[in-house]
Amino acid sequence: MGSREAEGADSEQAAEDGTPGALGGESRGLTREQLFTMAATASINFSSMICYSILGPFFPSEAEKKGASNTIVGLIFGCFALVNFLSSLILGNYITHIGAKFMFLAGMFVSGCVTILFGMLDKVPSGPVFIGLCFLVRAMDAVGFAAAMTASFSIVAKAFPNNIATVLGSLEIFTGLGLVLGPPLGGFLYQSFGYEVPFIMVGCVVLVLVPVNMCVLSKYDSVPSKDSFWKLILLPKVLLLCLTIFSLSACLGFLDPTMSLFILKMFKLPAGYVGLVFLGLALSYSLSSPLLGLLSDKLPYLRKWLLVSGGLMTALCFFMLGPAPVLHIESQLWMFVLVLVLVGFSLGMSAIPVFPEILQCAYENGFEEGLSLLGLVSGLFNAMWSLGAFAGPTLGGFLNEKLGFEWASAIQGGWALLSGLATGIFYITEATKRSSSSSLQNPPGTNEERTHLMSSES
Repeated sequence: MGSREAEGADSEQAAEDGTPGALGGESRGLTREQLFTMAATASINFSSMICYSILGPFFPSEAEKKGASNTIVGLIFGCFALVNFLSSLILGNYITHIGAKFMFLAGMFVSGCVTILFGMLDKVPSGPVFIGLCFLVRAMDAVGFAAAMTASFSIVAKAFPNNIATVLGSLEIFTGLGLVLGPPLGGFLYQSFGYEVPFIMVGCVVLVLVPVNMCVLSKYDSVPSKDSFWKLILLPKVLLLCLTIFSLSACLGFLDPTMSLFILKMFKLPAGYVGLVFLGLALSYSLSSPLLGLLSDKLPYLRKWLLVSGGLMTALCFFMLGPAPVLHIESQLWMFVLVLVLVGFSLGMSAIPVFPEILQCAYENGFEEGLSLLGLVSGLFNAMWSLGAFAGPTLGGFLNEKLGFEWASAIQGGWALLSGLATGIFYITEATKRSSSSSLQNPPGTNEERTHLMSSES
């Protein structure tokens, strides 16, 4: 009887907090509110990734025609990430003041509008004017993207507190779907209708989704907390996890300004087919993410091994992507696509467990549970991802110009190698400390053994 009353109190408390009562330790199926939350967050994952990836097959070559060098193209891609980094830190800290739902919808609206504006840039004069407007429009898009994604992560974590990795992994299907459809769709529309149509079409789709999500998404509010980004990020484990996020994003971002140019040059494929090569990475990432998320939630002790092995595997894949000239292996299209498939899987191994690991670390160090903490964690995650997405294209464009794609990709894999080794050393050290402290708390001479010894002596 008492347990039923406790369950009723828990469900009432969950309703007050804006979290569905069906989210206990044992899942009773998705509630209507949860289904709508998943639909809304899936829409932003899908639409934002299409907006992000649609540029890959044709924008670098189009920008070169307008007087932009490889390094400048890398900076245009990187500018988005740098502004996203700053915006995520600020918006994550003030999510409880702004409101998660309003931030989500406002971010989508801004992103849709500026995507359409980006499609008008071929009308402006070549040279500094074109380059300057590219930077400005990408910066505005970054603010909208940061708002929508920071709110999305917080809303998902609030609605599914016990299954965060599973739900995030499932939503990555839509991220992968956006990455899958973006490049071929962009390449086809560009080839068929010109520069403007891909951006106008995608921007209009995003704008149509705004009123739809306004109707289906629940309102999630919370009391502001005194916890800060500095308190969170200065935790040693969180610092290492931030390095993991940064390294994965830098490796992925490196491919944006460089891979399409390498494919066009090496394999002589038309722009429409370049987008199809991106399918290997996107499909493997999106299809493996739900399984990796389920593993991360059901078997939390596996997270550390997923993080370490994912980082090391990513490093190896980037070394083989060119492949590195030191191997003296001739680059072939089938091998390039196969390595991209492995890159997608290895990125999922490291990326999916990170969010719940940071949350668990925050709870263990006394952070208050609620939307305020979720805003901090999602803002930090997006900020570190954006920082890597800035460093990846910027450094990648420079290295590609000076050393070529083969050496540039091998060097870029160093980020993943560093994070994988550092995380592995940390977890081994942590396990050693725990075993030594437990042995000190439970010395071998237990009472039972002492009694046995005394009886033996007598």
